[in-house]
Amino acid sequence: MKKNISIIEGDGIGPEIMKQTIKILRTITNKYDHDFHYKKAIAGSMAIEKFGNPMPEETINSCLNSDAILFGCVGDPKHDNNPIGMRPEDGLLELRKKMNLYCNIRPIIVYSKINKSPIKKEILNGVDFIIYRELTGGIYFGKKGRSENGEKAYDHCIYSKKEIERIGKMAFEAALSRKKKVTVVDKANVLETSKLWREVIKKMGVDYPDIDLDFLYIDNAAMQIIMNPKKFDIVLTDNMFGDILSDEASVITSSLGLLPSASIGENKRSMFEPVHGSYPQAKGKNIANPLGCILSASMMLGYFEMYKEKNLLEEAVKKSIENKICTPDIIDSHSSSTTEEVGSYISQYIQNQ
Repeated sequence: MKKNISIIEGDGIGPEIMKQTIKILRTITNKYDHDFHYKKAIAGSMAIEKFGNPMPEETINSCLNSDAILFGCVGDPKHDNNPIGMRPEDGLLELRKKMNLYCNIRPIIVYSKINKSPIKKEILNGVDFIIYRELTGGIYFGKKGRSENGEKAYDHCIYSKKEIERIGKMAFEAALSRKKKVTVVDKANVLETSKLWREVIKKMGVDYPDIDLDFLYIDNAAMQIIMNPKKFDIVLTDNMFGDILSDEASVITSSLGLLPSASIGENKRSMFEPVHGSYPQAKGKNIANPLGCILSASMMLGYFEMYKEKNLLEEAVKKSIENKICTPDIIDSHSSSTTEEVGSYISQYIQNQ
């Protein structure tokens, strides 16, 4: 099978984790006789310095003409005080909007051989849920600004019925093939947008009588994810709440470096990226965890309906964890492996199967 894939390494540890991911994908494509063509594009800090734009039009066009995008991470402290629209993270928001990537899917899976979480092991055994986060609406994309004297600020949060319905449908459909449960997280006792979310999802729920549908306020949900994470299956929520909950959920898995994601849109092109940021403190040290990026590539294989390949890659990741071939964020540093060693182990495992 032939696929064209845009590669955006991004900032910080992005190039290091992407190098390992591409190495593993090449092993898979050689083994299964696929033909993946990779085209590199730039975004984030490097794009600001080279083009004065965190997401150049050329990069967006490359993504629009690809079958999928593999994205590393963006962010650089030297650009933190840039004006709105000129920070590395603004480029990622722009790409999501231009590609209409409205549905962000973030699996939260606990690997029993990792014990870095501060949460009791008996609470974590068997945790396996997915966060469906709306990605192109809400407060992150609403009008924002300051008063003339700079002493007042505003961030508008806007959602439409259509925006809620389209991600709601994806969440309900996903639940049908899992435990048939959808939990909507909102703040409907305060926010008008959350009240609309409840109205729309309740009405949709009538068409899915087999689905157990419930609602939690964001503050309660944040507590329950730590105290009783096994109660969740599909978590459906808006842009900001989804961002917060998925980062919180990294405590369950032991490391933000383990979390992959897929961003799905209406134009049949999707983007796959680890949840973590650019981790500039680890740049160039060969200690960054590549598994979030590697598992994002696994989600891409599933999107391509390459299920044998996806299953083998995920098996290889589990073996690397079982055999303690792990970076120092998830294993004691005196016995940890480098970013390169983790990627090489997984690649070699796949090759030998």
